Amino acid sequence: MNHPPTGAAAMPRHTPSPRDAMTDVELIWIEKRLEHWIRFGRVAAERIMTRKTRVVSFRPDAVFAFARWVANDYGTVHSRIDILRAVRSGEAYTTVPFVRPGGELYLSIQGWAKVRAVLAAIDAVEAVGVDPCDAAPDHWRHVHNRLSIGERPRPYTAERHAAWLKRKAIES
Repeated sequence: MNHPPTGAAAMPRHTPSPRDAMTDVELIWIEKRLEHWIRFGRVAAERIMTRKTRVVSFRPDAVFAFARWVANDYGTVHSRIDILRAVRSGEAYTTVPFVRPGGELYLSIQGWAKVRAVLAAIDAVEAVGVDPCDAAPDHWRHVHNRLSIGERPRPYTAERHAAWLKRKAIES
């Protein structure tokens, strides 16, 4: 006669749901004080937590830009932008404030002048007709490295994008 399992064998195994595999980003808006926003990215889900807080979620491998700034009575005291790839379950990742669990970091820049330069680089990618989500990860790393040392990054061109697409096709 077969008896039902007891103890640890009786415990149901947790199988990750699609919700578990998502990367969550907490967005906050407090007028003239604090703002977190997504500059680009394909949001898969959104939850409104309060009038000032919501959480957006990204599927694994989604690329997104997360910008934030804090101000006081005298102006902006902190600004930062990160471009990340949402990781798959079990992958290594870099922790970033307000991003759970974290992501593969392509770019991380602080300081309003440099953040403005990143926003201009994103605009330039869009001007070429490329969704920034689809741009080569190496481009965002290049932008990070050049801006970090005070140099101007090379522009992202249609030719660079075509080369990236060919490389990606070969790698997959």
